[in-house]
Amino acid sequence: MDIKQLTALVTVSDVGSVTKAARLLRVVQPAVSRHIRSLEEEVGVRLFERTSQGMTLTPAGEILTERARRALLELERARAEIRPDRGQVQGIVTIGLLESTVEILAAPLMESVARRHPGIDLRLLSAFSGHLQQWLDDGAVDMTLLYNLASTPSISVTALLHESLWAVAPPDATLTDAGALTWNHVTRQPLVLPVAGHGLRTLIDEALDTTGVEPTVTCQTNSMALQKKLVSSGIGWSVLPAAGVAEDVATGRLSGGPLTDPEVSRTVVLALQRGGRIPAAVEVVAAEVVRVTRRLVENGAWPTARAVDQPD
Repeated sequence: MDIKQLTALVTVSDVGSVTKAARLLRVVQPAVSRHIRSLEEEVGVRLFERTSQGMTLTPAGEILTERARRALLELERARAEIRPDRGQVQGIVTIGLLESTVEILAAPLMESVARRHPGIDLRLLSAFSGHLQQWLDDGAVDMTLLYNLASTPSISVTALLHESLWAVAPPDATLTDAGALTWNHVTRQPLVLPVAGHGLRTLIDEALDTTGVEPTVTCQTNSMALQKKLVSSGIGWSVLPAAGVAEDVATGRLSGGPLTDPEVSRTVVLALQRGGRIPAAVEVVAAEVVRVTRRLVENGAWPTARAVDQPD
């Protein structure tokens, strides 16, 4: 099993075609086919189903591709770390961002890392908290934002900020009256909510339980972007973190504000795996995450958020 075989495997799995993979890898098509065939002979199982629609991974292929992708990333990371010293920290760092924080945090973090640590290749992935924690456990990300999580024997957690949940409504609702932004008022509206089992949905359900009212849930989805689209179209109201909706409210695409009675907040944390050597590039990016989030809170760019004091 060699690097060319693994690269061919991952590329074909991504594009679903030997022809497209060969074009991306700048090699002839028979070379890619040969790499896949020799890999299948080596492991003794079929890795792809060949159909008229393209190449689809078999269950065995999915397992090997996941491991191959991780191995190639580790080799790429090693190359980045051992390049001749140019007087700066260098390497590849992959960070997971909560989907609700992308609009506020992604651009400032990228800009800050690029300016202060130009030798670092920063890669951003976004998802909901449950997926991000799994990616951290699997080693797919070096660090990730999560919420309402404490340190464990396997994960080191740094609390960054507390942020309120907001009621979100169609733009014509004009929620300017703070008295209208109570959970009792929200429960009288049809709701568009995250799917059951989602961490944010758990917070919402706990707050709804205090009202004693069974809400009407018109739609459940695992996409925050879809939640906001459905709300803006008048399908219903929703409850979302401030970071994910502040810009929409400010520009009039949505109407909303912080919820009260009870006020519910989440704690956004930065999580890293414990144990093993932490590359210098990962350490400096973690410090940048803390610095940038604190700056966003202090200048009011992260509405209704309160920074958590860091130990000296």
